[in-house]
Amino acid sequence: MTFYGVRGSTPCSCDANRRYGGNTACVSINLPGADPIVFDLGTGLRFWGATFPAELPFHGHALVTHLHWDHVQGLPFFKPVLRPGTRLDVYAPPPDSTTLEEAFDEFMSPPYFPVRVADLPGELRFHPVVGAEFAIGDVRVVSRAVPHIGPTNGYRVERDGVSVAYISDHQQPLDGSSTVADAVLELCDGADLIVHDAQYTASEFVDKAHWGHCTVDYAVRVAVEAGARRLALFHHDPEHDDAAIDAITARARRRAEAHGLSVLAAAEGSSIALGKVAAAAR
Repeated sequence: MTFYGVRGSTPCSCDANRRYGGNTACVSINLPGADPIVFDLGTGLRFWGATFPAELPFHGHALVTHLHWDHVQGLPFFKPVLRPGTRLDVYAPPPDSTTLEEAFDEFMSPPYFPVRVADLPGELRFHPVVGAEFAIGDVRVVSRAVPHIGPTNGYRVERDGVSVAYISDHQQPLDGSSTVADAVLELCDGADLIVHDAQYTASEFVDKAHWGHCTVDYAVRVAVEAGARRLALFHHDPEHDDAAIDAITARARRRAEAHGLSVLAAAEGSSIALGKVAAAAR
């Protein structure tokens, strides 16, 4: 897995964010012998697209959690869709009042954007998924509804006995409890890696409790309760610079240590190898 965008809400590249990066949600899974898979289509998608040969058509799959702007705005800048013969299968929860196709047509149209989906030389195929289980080649994908603002999926991807859960945006309970939704625990159960929303500190959450996200402490609780091996803190707040994320991660590691949980902060450009021998490398 490689992180191409790790931020929530808005791109925020600047010197203070140099180590962790400033692009919004985009995480790729490179599976030998299989089509590439990417979680979300944030601004990091442009950099993922640049890793593919310019002269070859692209076939891949996007598991989109929801249609908020920070999770889809990279699509028009994904160079492979500018090539004939490209096919990108997009899986996402449909909006409440329209279809996936209509939603993408709306935000990729004048006056919001000059290029329409129909103008792209590559093909986009949309698949509405809500609480579904399906296969991408020999990869098993599980989608479940996750508490957020509007229809939102979390995903679990499994292959060859290795599992990854991706919970990018997760509303912490507003009643002050630490209860974790059954659907989230199902996705994260015993996962080798959970990539999880960790946007706020406890003090920040007081004023932003209704914004659809959770605290770093809650992310650790989800991973511990699910019996996961490793947790990647994700969807970093735009206000959190490198020093702040360092401090947040150190706190999370102290909380997780007693439970045998390994914690890291997702950083743009970093990769994680998962398998019988798992290692993290910049």
